[in-house]
Amino acid sequence: MDFMIDFTPYLGLAVLLYAMRQTRRVPNRYIPILAVVLGVAFSYWQQGISPAATVEGLKYALYGIGTVAGVKYFLEKKEEKVKD
Repeated sequence: MDFMIDFTPYLGLAVLLYAMRQTRRVPNRYIPILAVVLGVAFSYWQQGISPAATVEGLKYALYGIGTVAGVKYFLEKKEEKVKD
């Protein structure tokens, strides 16, 4: 159960970032900045303002950015295989 509590904020941030990427209203270069801001803000809301909460928020942001990039490259590879 502890795994799900740690995994849920990261998954929520990844879904939110992917949705922002797909709408194309937010330029792709601002998505990592938004990820850091949202990750740290959520961590502060969850744990209070502390250095440990900042690190946890940065971790959420990095995991979210990595997941969005992984999904993007996976889908691009899949599209390339279909075209060939």
